[in-house]
Amino acid sequence: KIAHASAKVLRDPNSSKVQKELAWSALSQYKNSKTTSECIEDIAQGVLLSPKYSRITKSLAGSVFSQSN
Repeated sequence: KIAHASAKVLRDPNSSKVQKELAWSALSQYKNSKTTSECIEDIAQGVLLSPKYSRITKSLAGSVFSQSN
């Protein structure tokens, strides 16, 4: 599910920079079981705490944040 959402975001030319960063991080973790960098973790936390982001962005942020240290 997250891999599909990430791919959709990355293919969409209208996706924001935040969405693309979260999508790349989520895909990287999905394929390699990597942990989240502190920078991406901060972005994900900000997305999760803000009401302005879409459901797909929050899903990606949740996935990325769940892989944090």
